[in-house]
Amino acid sequence: MNYQSGNSAFMQDEDLLYTILADLKRTVREYTTATTESSCPAVRQLFTQLTNDTLRMQGELYNLMKQLNMYSTSSSALRQDLDKQVQDARNTQQKTRQFVQQKTSSMGHYAQASQMQQNQQNAQNPYYM
Repeated sequence: MNYQSGNSAFMQDEDLLYTILADLKRTVREYTTATTESSCPAVRQLFTQLTNDTLRMQGELYNLMKQLNMYSTSSSALRQDLDKQVQDARNTQQKTRQFVQQKTSSMGHYAQASQMQQNQQNAQNPYYM
């Protein structure tokens, strides 16, 4: 912290920008969680828009800090390594889709059988309308 009696700044600009950048990253994570957990389409759309706006701000701040030599990036990743990571992510996504599809299709048969049993029980109940 930089607190000087004649100066109103309490932090160096670089430190302040790093703090803001970190908060924007945290906010994106929280908005993403809220998006995935919302069941209301309007709320989901709102958090999606907030996530996108926050990502845009984070990118602009990152570019500004990079231009001012306040943020150094790590060495460039090898294209081969990036391609492998992308392929691994796609494989995981495909496996997840297959798993969900398998589970939901098997539940469909269970749900139909359960519904038929429920209807038979209700038909025998004289109080059921």
